[in-house]
Amino acid sequence: MRQDDQRRPQTHPLSHTGAACERGDGHVSGYLLDWGGLLVRWLHVMTGIAWIGSSFYFLWLDNHLLAPERADGDPGVAGELWAVHDGGFYRARKYQVAPAALPRTLHWFYWEAYGTWLSGIGLLGLLYFLQADAYLIDPSVRMLSPRPAIAIVVGILIGSWLVYDGLCRSKLGRSRIKLGFAVALLLCVLAWTVCALFSGRGAFIVFGAALGTIMVANVFFVIVPAQRALVRARQQGRDTDPAPGLRGRQRAVHNTYFTLPVLFTMISNHYAMTYGGRNNWLALIAISFSGVCIRAWFVARHKPEGRQGVGSLLLLVMGLLALLIAIIGLYPDAAAP
Repeated sequence: MRQDDQRRPQTHPLSHTGAACERGDGHVSGYLLDWGGLLVRWLHVMTGIAWIGSSFYFLWLDNHLLAPERADGDPGVAGELWAVHDGGFYRARKYQVAPAALPRTLHWFYWEAYGTWLSGIGLLGLLYFLQADAYLIDPSVRMLSPRPAIAIVVGILIGSWLVYDGLCRSKLGRSRIKLGFAVALLLCVLAWTVCALFSGRGAFIVFGAALGTIMVANVFFVIVPAQRALVRARQQGRDTDPAPGLRGRQRAVHNTYFTLPVLFTMISNHYAMTYGGRNNWLALIAISFSGVCIRAWFVARHKPEGRQGVGSLLLLVMGLLALLIAIIGLYPDAAAP
C-alpha cells in the first residue's frame, strides 16, 4: 500500500463537517455541505438506477425478440416478445425500421442519462472540487494546487470524450475488434494518468466521471440525434438513412459495457484497499476489465446462441480471473508497518 495514503486521515466522503470546520467555515456551513452532498448523492443514485435499468432492459429486450407468431397485418414488425409481470401480460414489438404511422404518444428515454450526469458532476464539485485539498490532491503523488487540479479534471472529462468519439468515427470504428482494442488502450492510458496525478480516491472517481461523461455524450450527441432523425424521416414520409441508427446502436453497446466499471468507481471510495495501493492504476484497469467482461457475459447470455451454449462462459471466466488477479495483487504486505 502507498504509505502516504495510509497515514492521511481517511475522512469519509459522505461526511464533510470535519473538513469544513478545519477550513474555518464553521459548523453551519459544514452541516449544510453534508446535506448538500447527501441530497445530490441521493439524486445521483435515483437517476442512475433509472438510466441503468432502462438501458439493461432494452438491451435484454432486443436480444430476446422472436419472429411474430401471429400474422396481424403489420409486415414491418421484425420481432416481438411476450412477458408476464405484475399480474398482467405484456407484448413488446420492434419494427425493422418504423411503423407505417407513428403513434400519437411516443416515449423517449434520455432524461435519466442527463439527470445522472448532472447530479454526478454536482457531486464531483461538492466533494472533489470544493474540498480538493482533502479528497482530490495528494502531495505524495503530485504537487498540485486546487485550481490547476480542477482544471486538469475538466480537461480530462472533455478530452476523454473527444478522443473516444474520434476513434469511433475513424476507420477503426468500422471494425468492432479494432475499435475495442483502441478504446481499451485509451482507458488504460486514462487510468494510469489519473492515478499519476491525483489521490487514489480522487483518481478512481475522476476515471468513473470520465466514463460517465463518455456515456452521456453518446446519448446526447449520437443516440438521441439518430432517434430524432428516424422520427423526422417517418413524419415526412422519407426513406430512413440507416447510418445514424447503426452509430447509435454501436454507442449504446459501448455504454452497457462501461456500466459496471462506472458503478465500481462510485463505490470505490468506501474501500481504501483498492485505490490506496502502490500500483492502484493496475488495480483500476483489472477491476474495470472484469466489469466489462462480466457485463459482456450477461449480454451474450441474452442472445439465443449464448443461452444454448457455453461459449459465453469464456467472458465470465476472463472477468472472474481479472478480479482474482486484482484481489491477489492488492493483498497487503505483511512486512508493511
